Amino acid sequence: MGYQGLVLCDRSRLLALWPLDRGERFHHAHSHPPGNGIAQLMNQDYGLWPLVVLNSAIMIVFAASFYHPRTKRDWRALGGFSAFMIALFTEMYGAPLTIYLLSGWLGSRVPALKATHSGGHLWNDLIGWQGDPHMSPFHLASYVGIGGGLWLISAAWRHLHAAAQDDQLATTGPYAWVRHPQYLGFLLVMAGWLLQWPTIPTLAMFPILAVVYARLARSEEREVETLFGPKWTAYATQVHRYLPHRPLEQQPRPPAGRTPAAPLKKDNRQASP
Repeated sequence: MGYQGLVLCDRSRLLALWPLDRGERFHHAHSHPPGNGIAQLMNQDYGLWPLVVLNSAIMIVFAASFYHPRTKRDWRALGGFSAFMIALFTEMYGAPLTIYLLSGWLGSRVPALKATHSGGHLWNDLIGWQGDPHMSPFHLASYVGIGGGLWLISAAWRHLHAAAQDDQLATTGPYAWVRHPQYLGFLLVMAGWLLQWPTIPTLAMFPILAVVYARLARSEEREVETLFGPKWTAYATQVHRYLPHRPLEQQPRPPAGRTPAAPLKKDNRQASP
């Protein structure tokens, strides 16, 4: 496991492949006294552009292998996710723009807000977390969001593919709980990364991408309604678009030996005068 927990490439191993480059950065950081400006921020924790490319590519390829984009709409969804990942890893390993912008405003009030790997965990800096940043509540919660989102995308694809093979509406697995599990999975992955490493660009992109996915979902629903008609209507009335809801067949049953009460029948007879 690498320096970032769920980050997919070990920083120390990569640096071992570029010892001269690391030495030049280290020498530059120590030969120039601390001062104002972006040069102060570019120390040995940043400027790792090979890591930006590698980690972005790994996350995008993982998502694509789970999502299996085929239509133009699918590629738009994956494109938005890819842009988010590139913006994220650019600040995580390349240039810490968010730290640079916030340090002048919050630097005196948040001492941990520095251009180091630990300082990039902004939620930890704001609450004054003193321990290992990779063991903070935000970081641990991010594992759930990232891992759960990738699992949801993958599990939904299996049920969607099986239904498409038989020209049926996908209503099993994650689709029994929510109508658009793959879009929800993308949002969970991005929310997980925001818990771990928030930046100004990614915080701005997240609500925009949520709106984009909502529009893609509505467009998809119109097409599916045309194909399946009443079957889709019945499904859509029982399963929410994004909020997971327990399927009817999985609702709690009455205890054994107990018969559920029969619903009251409305008496439609006219009362006699």
